[in-house]
Amino acid sequence: MSQVHLSLTKCGYNEQAESDGYGPVKGTLSSYRIGMIWLAANLVVTTLLTGTLFVPGVAWHIALSLIIIGTVIGASVLVLVGNMGTRTGLSTMGLTKGAFGLRGAYATSMANVIILMGWSWVQAILAGVTVNFLSAQLFGFSNPVLFSVLCQLLVVGLAIFGHAGIARVEPWLAFVILAIIAYVFFIAFSNFSLAQFEALPINASLGWNEVGVLDVVIATAISWTVLSAEFNRLAKTQKAGVLGSGIGYVISTVLSMSLGATLMGYLTLQGNAVNGFDPIEIVNAFGIPLAMAIFLSVIATNTMVVYGMVSSVINLTPNRKWSFMKVALVIGAISVAGSSWLAMLDKFTEFLTLIGALFVPVFAIMIADYYWLKKASYHQDILLGKGGRYWYQKGVNLLAVLTWLGGFLFSLWLVNIPNNMFGVTLPTFIFSFVAYIASMKSKARLVGERVAH
Repeated sequence: MSQVHLSLTKCGYNEQAESDGYGPVKGTLSSYRIGMIWLAANLVVTTLLTGTLFVPGVAWHIALSLIIIGTVIGASVLVLVGNMGTRTGLSTMGLTKGAFGLRGAYATSMANVIILMGWSWVQAILAGVTVNFLSAQLFGFSNPVLFSVLCQLLVVGLAIFGHAGIARVEPWLAFVILAIIAYVFFIAFSNFSLAQFEALPINASLGWNEVGVLDVVIATAISWTVLSAEFNRLAKTQKAGVLGSGIGYVISTVLSMSLGATLMGYLTLQGNAVNGFDPIEIVNAFGIPLAMAIFLSVIATNTMVVYGMVSSVINLTPNRKWSFMKVALVIGAISVAGSSWLAMLDKFTEFLTLIGALFVPVFAIMIADYYWLKKASYHQDILLGKGGRYWYQKGVNLLAVLTWLGGFLFSLWLVNIPNNMFGVTLPTFIFSFVAYIASMKSKARLVGERVAH
């Protein structure tokens, strides 16, 4: 048992209890179960369609290599933050209180809810558009808004069961989705050889290069890190959480993005001029099996997303005990209403950029604070509503907030640099990580000098 859990036990933490409410959760899941949760979660249409953006902007085999490299790099951040959840039993946004302060974490939690809400809308709309296409083809009935809303209603119903329900459903969805992906890969490579895929001509007019592809792949992992502690705190041990999330995330992301890149290469080899990030084109080519994979992937992923939003709200403050069911119903109603906004799909690229700009600095600060400055240990004061060692100045660690703002602005500056050779995600992470440690150590030195005098 970690030092963190020992301190949480002292303040009333019951190791035998699991809760979807405020406070720590004692995990019971093996590495296999955690791995299957992450596998199902990221075998998702948005990740698949992200892969369709890269080809033929870069060579197919180069795109696959960059997908693997970027996924491994991004997964390291996801696993580190997730391990904090396993060690403490706390959610991702609950953990931000350690660096940002008991009140400063309100800002990160609200930003997280907004971002996750956007994800839930995008994915529900993609599922609805896909189901609508099949309905129009098979039955002549078309109403994409209705199908998007129905898909999200199903998601909310699953999320209401909390993490226990998610743990039961996700593995089965993962098996089905993997089988369908295998079928699609089989069709693609039955019609064209590897040599033909590798020989695809590059279309430079699409504006992609190796740095841009790598940056987007890493940013995808960052977008998933907002949920890493939520689900890794369900792990029985740190080893189970690290192995399960690391292997599950890497396999699912590499498979999904590689499938997207391969599908785009397949359609290009067939002589079809198609746009990336369009589910209708690929469903039209592969039919009902791929449509089923898209639908099931959205159900699996959006269930986690809605659960993550509920968890963020519940863990805002210990002074008010929120009902999981009531919060889930309110969050669910908003997510259902937003799923009718079909124009959201046109803003996906900007949305992904915003996620990176907002949360790359947050996770850099969290990792620096927990593993470097706090020596991988948070005190039970993190569960307080007021006072204690994480109160900082009136509940806010101003240095963390200023570093967050600086990282956000730095990220936006990098985005607008022409021919940026270093990307955005990694430089922003390094900048925020170093700036936070330097500022906190400088503050500690100043305080020490004042005490000495």
